[in-house]
Amino acid sequence: MSKISLICLFALFQSAALFAFNPMASREFYELKVYHFKTAEQEQKLDDYLQRAYLPAMHRAGITKVGVFKPIVNTATPSATDDRLLYVFVPFRSRDDFFKLDEKLAKDKQYLTDGAAYLDAVYNAPPYDRIETILLNAFEKSPHFNLPELTSARKDRVYELRSYEGHTEKISKNKIDMFNQGDEIGLFKRLGFNAVFYAEVVAGSRMPNLMYLTTFENKAARDAHWDAFGKDEYWKKLSAMPNYQKNVSRNDTRFLYPTDYSDI
Repeated sequence: MSKISLICLFALFQSAALFAFNPMASREFYELKVYHFKTAEQEQKLDDYLQRAYLPAMHRAGITKVGVFKPIVNTATPSATDDRLLYVFVPFRSRDDFFKLDEKLAKDKQYLTDGAAYLDAVYNAPPYDRIETILLNAFEKSPHFNLPELTSARKDRVYELRSYEGHTEKISKNKIDMFNQGDEIGLFKRLGFNAVFYAEVVAGSRMPNLMYLTTFENKAARDAHWDAFGKDEYWKKLSAMPNYQKNVSRNDTRFLYPTDYSDI
């Protein structure tokens, strides 16, 4: 083998080693888009765009699973605001894949054609009011998203999106450590919470915070799981540890259900 070949081979092994020992290398990167809109017409435009243009284009780009969720409306206590929401969860293998996506979509002629009504919407008939974008790093002990194992009708399912805000960056890291090193993730798995992801927010409007999404067959199953969680001996031990005290300043919980065309 020539000297040049040996050098190239050494460089290849060195790159592989760096990848293997880089804790971020195999952890996924997520985008959570939140569409804010007001009218039924806007909602229909969003559904048409996502179902007929965006998700098919993502599939062509190699992102085979995209989640689209809507809030579960509590008819007993209707919202006092007319701001309506639609959530889109996109898992990427890396940050690079996220930043290259717009370029890929711009070259996808089928996407540009199928999504024309949305992409070319005029100023006085927009398909939404605003888009909120949240970027997240998957947790060390949950580096990849998971498809929930549910059998109930989609309209009955409860997807629980939680955001735990911390008083400071250091305190928020402590709560993340509770999930990873404290194995709160393992507790959720053992109790069958069917989590889609656990992740740290790296860009968003409520930082510092973490977010995770658990899923249930229905509301009764959701309540039963959390009841078991609160009574679990490991949770009682973990939550009583002095080093994990007062590490959440606000818990924002949203109840969602998957649309008929959602991949997740």
